[in-house]
Amino acid sequence: MPNYSISKKAKIGNNVSVKDFTIIEDDVVIGNNVEIGSNVYIANGARIADNVKIHHGAVVSTVPQDLKFSGEDTVFEIGEGTVIREYATLNRGTKESGKSSLGKNCFIMAYTHIAHDCHIGNNVIIANSVQMGGHVEIGDWAIIGGIVPIHQFTKIGIHVMIGGGFRTVKDVPPYALAGNSPLKFEGINTVGLRRRGFTNKQISDIKTAYDIIYYSGYNVSDAVKKINESGSISDEVKIILKFIAESKRGLVKG
Repeated sequence: MPNYSISKKAKIGNNVSVKDFTIIEDDVVIGNNVEIGSNVYIANGARIADNVKIHHGAVVSTVPQDLKFSGEDTVFEIGEGTVIREYATLNRGTKESGKSSLGKNCFIMAYTHIAHDCHIGNNVIIANSVQMGGHVEIGDWAIIGGIVPIHQFTKIGIHVMIGGGFRTVKDVPPYALAGNSPLKFEGINTVGLRRRGFTNKQISDIKTAYDIIYYSGYNVSDAVKKINESGSISDEVKIILKFIAESKRGLVKG
């Protein structure tokens, strides 16, 4: 007899392996070729794509740690090929956005907490014991070092790298390296960008934009105006300007 509990109402794909003492509730959808370790709890609202691996003790799609939550039906989506390591806790959304989501090919290390209404892009690496408040947004290819607390409603741009142990309470713009205490902009993630095929011209354009934003003496609004007046703007710089326009918590300092 199997030593696990899988609801007959759950929708389970082909070639799904489940280890002992795991619980899968009614309103769960799991794709093909998924590996689920022992003592995993997959609660109502879990939507798990193909080729996901969930390790021992992880908790997926449990109710939000939010006093405003009133039992509404929401989900937690996990994209194809993502790995969830031991004892990570992933809370589903609230009525604010209806879901929490985690993209494709992410690597979520042990003891990470992803709170309600968080939205994480593709190819993101989150190291051990990162703790997110609600409504955090993390862009594609970001890397978050271990033991980083991320304040609710914080946005982290694409291709960002944040060093381990640094409290993150302001928005971190695309392509940035961030570290120190308090957290600050410490340059662009040049090594990561080169690994992902960015050209010298693309990297130079990003660096020039950040030189204006952080090192020219302008405030952010004037720096953005200066960049817009400079003529032709590359796609990478457009992404930076869009991020700044949508920032609500303000950017990390330089």
